[in-house]
Amino acid sequence: MANELMDRRQDWLDSLVGDDFFKNFGKQFFAMSPETDNMMQTDVKETDQAYQLTVDLPGLEKKDIHIDYQNETLKISAKRDSFDDHSDADGNVVQSERHYGRFSRQFYLPAVDRTKISAKYDNGVLNLELPKQAEQATAANRIEIQ
Repeated sequence: MANELMDRRQDWLDSLVGDDFFKNFGKQFFAMSPETDNMMQTDVKETDQAYQLTVDLPGLEKKDIHIDYQNETLKISAKRDSFDDHSDADGNVVQSERHYGRFSRQFYLPAVDRTKISAKYDNGVLNLELPKQAEQATAANRIEIQ
């Protein structure tokens, strides 16, 4: 299921275009911004009991990360304050790849027991465990005809 969820956006983009040139163009055009993609590289694992996420959030403090689970959707958002300017006296910077601002990711993860969600942030890596709700035995609901 996890692979299916992660590939959903990819499949949608692939269905829009036919040849490789436009397929790659479309991916770049419709993809999330490169800054956001690089900020929250995420692994999602699904077991019979839970979803497990590992999210790379280097350089952030725990207080700047917000996690919310609502309507079967996990939302992780964070903010990074601006960096010190490392340009020379003329304002020249050869290359700058560090980004700041607000960014977020969302994951559709159904049937989670929200009271048992746990999160741990250590050394730039956020680990989340979202236990699934225990399946209740669904007895046949036979309706008597009167």
